[in-house]
Amino acid sequence: MSFTSAAFLIFAALTLLVYYTVPKRGQWIVLLVASFLFYWAAGGGYLPFIAVTILSTWLCALGIRRRDRLDEAYLAEHKADMTKEERKAFKNGAKKKKRPYLVGGLVFNFAILGVLKYTGFVLGGVNDLLSLFGDVSVTVPSLILPLGISYYIFRSTAYLIDVYWGKTEAEGNIAKYALFVSFFPAVLQGPISRHKDLAPQFFTPHKAEWSNLTEGGLRVLWGFFKKMVVADTAMIAVKMIVSSPTKLTGMYVLFLIILYSAVIYGDFTGGIDMTIGLSRMMGLRLAENFDHPFSSHSTQEYWNRWHMTMGSYFTDYVFNPLSISGPMKKLSKWSREKLGKTVGMRVPVYLATLITWFLTGLWHGASWNFIVWGLLNGAVILISRELAPLYAKFHKRFPGLREKAVYGGFCALRTFFLMGSIRILDCYRDVPVTFKAFGSIFYDFASWGDLAGGKFLHMLGLELWQCVVIALATVVVFLVCHRSKTKPVLTEISERPWLLGGVCALLIVIILIFGSYGIGFDAGDFIYQTQF
Repeated sequence: MSFTSAAFLIFAALTLLVYYTVPKRGQWIVLLVASFLFYWAAGGGYLPFIAVTILSTWLCALGIRRRDRLDEAYLAEHKADMTKEERKAFKNGAKKKKRPYLVGGLVFNFAILGVLKYTGFVLGGVNDLLSLFGDVSVTVPSLILPLGISYYIFRSTAYLIDVYWGKTEAEGNIAKYALFVSFFPAVLQGPISRHKDLAPQFFTPHKAEWSNLTEGGLRVLWGFFKKMVVADTAMIAVKMIVSSPTKLTGMYVLFLIILYSAVIYGDFTGGIDMTIGLSRMMGLRLAENFDHPFSSHSTQEYWNRWHMTMGSYFTDYVFNPLSISGPMKKLSKWSREKLGKTVGMRVPVYLATLITWFLTGLWHGASWNFIVWGLLNGAVILISRELAPLYAKFHKRFPGLREKAVYGGFCALRTFFLMGSIRILDCYRDVPVTFKAFGSIFYDFASWGDLAGGKFLHMLGLELWQCVVIALATVVVFLVCHRSKTKPVLTEISERPWLLGGVCALLIVIILIFGSYGIGFDAGDFIYQTQF
């Protein structure tokens, strides 16, 4: 049941109606039932997988809580009789006793994700190696990949780790915990909310407030606009360019960088707008996932603003623990002794960064293009870090340059094209083909003649009016985002009833006429919804 389908709109409307009709103490039960109905509609065979994740992480968290309480009770009773060293030794021992619950829960659930998502990729690589020794191969099984499995496993494992670290209290009611993991607006493409931030909101009574309904509803419409008018229309041209990698080169690849940036932004942020907007209509506030990423001046800043909940997951649960782990400390010591302080202090940071980005790429997809995409992002961040002293000297030589709008615009465009260039690995899906296509930008100048010859639009599969729609819609999105840096435009609009009615009516008309519901179009699934 895609978010853009009529069935989902009816389902969401009925859920809201029942949600605000039942007694407030039963609102969370309505959301739980709706979440499992939604996931069942996505594929009944997927239910056992999310159920197993819910049950396993819930039980492991309860095991951690039980150990914590037993150890706290023992320490409270014997603390006066213990020395400082004995208390420290007891706490270390207590931590080891609860560690099997954490490790068991993580290994079990990531094993499920690994088998279902990466078996085909691994066995495909094995077959490539076997082909070097003759006509030998292993059978690649056809496995189902439950929708949203990457998201709900990340959400539940983050909860388990937080319980282990003492950052959140273990939930004793499995039904309440199941709602946190399976909450239907966020189960398929995030955001990856933390338990301590989201779960308490489910069990707080919510009444139908005009501000929540209007601002949330307007944000849902805004998400439809970005997804169906910008992303789905621009995707027509993206598919045409990608389908002819040897023919549509040079200038077309440059336009692919721009067009696919519009596609992925409109598609992903549009879906997140629908998720956050629908949740807001229920009185729930989900974590924001984007913060004007295309205004970023650097790659590091870009990733602090793009898919922020994913970035914080990999930072908090992969990079930070890896950086201070025992093996990494030993590597750091060895590197300083053998390679010198300057080089040695960088080795652990570089390794932790590249491992984190390797896993980030692998999470995005079980193929080499995503792995290369992740490693390139990590490499660019590390190179930028190494160049920081040169940047400092440059700005010392030209003081005040950072404050100039022209320089800020240059930095934003530089980051946009750098990130867009790496991102086209997602389009071609073939690493050598991607690099060859990208290289053609710098030597295939004959393709620019198609602009003057009138072949350009025909080769992209677009009509002139579609180009105008994409351009105008992109400008509107840019202006709204730029204005929202001070105060969200959607909030300003929702506070003025007449303006709200006019904008909603206009968005609905534009979506129906120019969006994917229009003649000759088809509302496509969300990119992040189909991959994860």
